[in-house]
Order: sequence, then C-alpha cells, then structure tokens
Amino acid sequence: MEVTTLSYENLHNHGELFANMFRARHRSFILQNKWDLPQANGMEFDQYDTPASRWVAVHEGGQVLAGIRLTPTTHRCGIYSYMIRDAQMGLLASIPPTLLYEDAPVADHIWESSRVFVSDLVPANLRLRVQLQLRHEMVIAARNVGATSVLGLIPENSRRLGRRVGLDCEPAGPIMDIDGVDCVCVAINMSAKLH
Repeated sequence: MEVTTLSYENLHNHGELFANMFRARHRSFILQNKWDLPQANGMEFDQYDTPASRWVAVHEGGQVLAGIRLTPTTHRCGIYSYMIRDAQMGLLASIPPTLLYEDAPVADHIWESSRVFVSDLVPANLRLRVQLQLRHEMVIAARNVGATSVLGLIPENSRRLGRRVGLDCEPAGPIMDIDGVDCVCVAINMSAKLH
C-alpha cells in the first residue's frame, strides 16, 4: 500500500493516479452516496479541484483506496474560494450557510480538507490501516504547505475516528443534517503535529 500527495506540479510522475482518484470519488460520492455532483468520463470533480489544491491518495496496484483534497483558504477562482466559506456565503445550496460559529477564515496557515473518502472496496480488516495512512499523509501534506490548522466538514461520528487516528477535531459549528447525515465543521490543530 502506498500513499501519495498529488499536485498539478507532480502529476506527470504518477501516471493514471490522478484520474483514478477522481474515478474513486465518482464511485464513493455519486454511485454510493447518490450525490448530484459534476462528472465526466466516470470521474467526479468540482470547482475546487484547481492547481492550488493538493490530493492525498492511498493506493495499491493503481486502485485508489482512499483520498482527501486540501485547498488553501486564501484561494479564489472566479466567485469561488473554498467549499466551507462558499457555503457560508450562500453560494452552495446543498450546504446550510449556518455551518460555522464564526466567519470562515481566510489565512495562509489554514487549509480546508474536503472530499474525504474510503472506498467501499477496502475490506473491513484494512479500513483502520487505510484511514491511519490517509490521516498521516494529510498531516505531512498540510505541514509541507505551511498549514497549522485544517478546517473540514465531516460526518459527526467521524470525530471519534479522528481521535482514534491521533487528530483533535474540535467542533467549529453546529451539528447539521445534510442529506440525512449528521455533519459538523471541525478545526484540526496541526501545530502539535508539526514536530
């Protein structure tokens, strides 16, 4: 099992891995979760998949087992910045604008984590190992871009998993029902992880 952080600067070194990440997201978010998201050629993508982002992929034999997208909170592309901020500003109808207790941050040291998934093809006896690898590489990727904090919108029950894999996920907003799932914005403090 390998873990790779992808960026537009290193895609040429990883063959089909980038496309396979979007194919795995399509399987997880569109086929399994039944989310109405942009798609083409069996790949899921959105307006936040830009050259400013990074993608962490856990993979084996060309198959992507899990992934996370990291986006700087300072990035802008047209009217969009990052998913949580755009939701708060009313640009995303599928996410309530009341998802944060405070204004969405815009700072070089804060990145957003989104599109987190573990493939349904990962057997139960390997899921924790895959999740540990994914979170570990997320911390490394965040450190490499200078992030001391990561903001994410996650299922509320995933906070326990965060603690289990060594991440402190502090609520940054209320628990909300999104498509029948209790979700919450969390702030993950990376400063303790930077050593």
